[in-house]
Amino acid sequence: MAAEKKQPELRFKGFTDAWEVWKLSEVINDIADGPFGSNLKTVHYTDEKEARIIQLSNIGESGWKDENVRYTTFEHAKEIKRCIVQENELVMAKMMPAGLTIERPKTDKMYVLSSDAVRIKLNDTLVDSKYFVYITKSNYFLDQINNDAQGSTRTRTSISKIKEMQISTPIFKEQKKIGSFFKNLDNLITLHQRKLDKLITIKKSLLEKMFPKNGACVPEIRFKGFTDTWEPRELGELCCIGDIDHRMPPSVLVGIPYVMTGDFIGNNDIDFENAKCISEEDYEQLSLKIKPERGDILFARYASVGTVRYVENSRKFLISYSCAILKPYEDIEGKYLYYYLQTDVANQQIEMEINTGSQRNIGIDSLKNKIVISVPKIDEQIEIITFLAKIDNLITLHQRKLEKLKNIKKSCLEKMFI
Repeated sequence: MAAEKKQPELRFKGFTDAWEVWKLSEVINDIADGPFGSNLKTVHYTDEKEARIIQLSNIGESGWKDENVRYTTFEHAKEIKRCIVQENELVMAKMMPAGLTIERPKTDKMYVLSSDAVRIKLNDTLVDSKYFVYITKSNYFLDQINNDAQGSTRTRTSISKIKEMQISTPIFKEQKKIGSFFKNLDNLITLHQRKLDKLITIKKSLLEKMFPKNGACVPEIRFKGFTDTWEPRELGELCCIGDIDHRMPPSVLVGIPYVMTGDFIGNNDIDFENAKCISEEDYEQLSLKIKPERGDILFARYASVGTVRYVENSRKFLISYSCAILKPYEDIEGKYLYYYLQTDVANQQIEMEINTGSQRNIGIDSLKNKIVISVPKIDEQIEIITFLAKIDNLITLHQRKLEKLKNIKKSCLEKMFI
């Protein structure tokens, strides 16, 4: 089928040959799917680490994900030997994210397929395995999958449809170069993700130890020179708490950002660029009672109850009535409250006051009168803020690096494949 020849927008220096188009059936030597589904008998599972079942949750954007560990017996794996994934074979998701492909982990363990995936043995004289993994992430390939995939609740594809999909390939040397480029990029993404996860874990641990636990009047660890006990105060004593008028204003193309909890991104960021915009007139009317300003805390009252953002800038915007606005009084540091509201102690109190129904929510009165904050003197508040802000800055730095790498990968996937 190599009659149609094309070239991508971006290539490595020195490569000029046209690319060839193939059906997958022409470049795959063997393909099979797995038997593991909802009708699998309990007797086929084992707690022993025998044959690892590859499930949809193991197929990640950057490769193998070690999640939802399940095993079947070696005996049963041998009975379904066509479903055993050999080293150097690939695994493709049949269900969402249909088409996503990973390499089998390079270990001496035995792996077998679930019904959510297929194993693929490529003709390795035509297509490099790493190249194939990344071309299945390209828009051209995913569009084919999405157009042909079926299913009302869980979109899925099939072996017969996979065989009909098309890919474009350059000469083998260029394929190897492209595959290695994306693999190195994925390794960088994984490295930054691990650093980010480690920092988030460190912050969580510090939040546990730098604020008093329930019933305690001092924290487990504190800065040198501070010995005073902490004072319990109701949140309503420490800040003015309110929300804007409960009316959903119409959108305008250009106007004042109207932020909702879905616009909370990153560590303490707000996505103003993609937020809904409202007119100046609606802004003035809705903000008569209260409006967000620099130094305030935004507190999600609905859905993701308890999620907080500290307003770092003086930008003009409005926050939906799904959030409360906390305006700290002069005897409390606002950022201290922001960090305290992220602790397990605060979250446990918040959880106790949540109203359940069609949508989880917490009332303004509950925030004012039911949430108790342990407060040290201002000097100690400032020490805590300064220390945790450094951790936050590192988290934000790694988040931005990670986002930049993911954007580079996305752009390259669009430009380096046909």
